[in-house]
Amino acid sequence: MKRAYRYRFYPTPHQVEQLAKTFGCVRYVYNRALSERRRAWVGERRRITHAETDRMLTGWKRDPGTAWLAEPSKGPL
Repeated sequence: MKRAYRYRFYPTPHQVEQLAKTFGCVRYVYNRALSERRRAWVGERRRITHAETDRMLTGWKRDPGTAWLAEPSKGPL
């Protein structure tokens, strides 16, 4: 027998704000990492590993222009 469950939650205004920030940061990190991987492959014919991407993310968090990446939880990023 197959079962399906549906869940719905009603976030508070603060939770809505935090979710929006997190989703925005995740979208930015994904697109920037994809751009870096594409640049490395097209320009240098080399692959960027997961560890290198993690190091890039740490650098982006420390950069004053993208310091807002350090605000949400690090798990989704």
